[in-house]
Amino acid sequence: MSSDFEAYEQDFGTATAEITNKIGRVPKLSGEEKTQLVLNVDKQLEEVRELLEQMDLEVREIPVQSRAMFNSRLKSYKQEMEKLEKDFKRSRIAYSDEVRNDLLGDDAGSSENQLIKLREERAHLLDNTEKIERSSRRLEAGYQIAVETEQVGQEILANLHTDREKIQRARERLRETDANLGKSSRILTGMLRR
Repeated sequence: MSSDFEAYEQDFGTATAEITNKIGRVPKLSGEEKTQLVLNVDKQLEEVRELLEQMDLEVREIPVQSRAMFNSRLKSYKQEMEKLEKDFKRSRIAYSDEVRNDLLGDDAGSSENQLIKLREERAHLLDNTEKIERSSRRLEAGYQIAVETEQVGQEILANLHTDREKIQRARERLRETDANLGKSSRILTGMLRR
């Protein structure tokens, strides 16, 4: 199990290093080349998201006693992924500014007010996006807690079932002992009468 996780870790490291390199190149490029690079990075980020999902599934299959270590590693990878997505978003915004300037031209008068308004709207959208991402993370954490709680509940039910079987066996032994004591008492009573 953990060997699969480690293989995913290697793939994750390779992919994120490549993505980081490409994100750094996005603001320096222009035109079709820049568009292609943005699309390529977007595709690679999606692949890394799928890789993280696979890692998450692997962690769930790992025995409980060693799961905590893998969970913390997975958590750090998810944080690294969030950072990559934010960096990519910033590089795309720089790309969007360049395209916007090309479309608007150099009409500084009225377009400057529009540009300020657009930047304010963009900042507002980024804030909303971050709020949504935080909510998603909270939901994911809640789901994880629910899954772990369910597992603990199943273990408790299994323990209760085992305890119930032990109590039933002990009750049977008590009944047998009681019956044997009754027989012994009758035999002793009979012997005393003689």
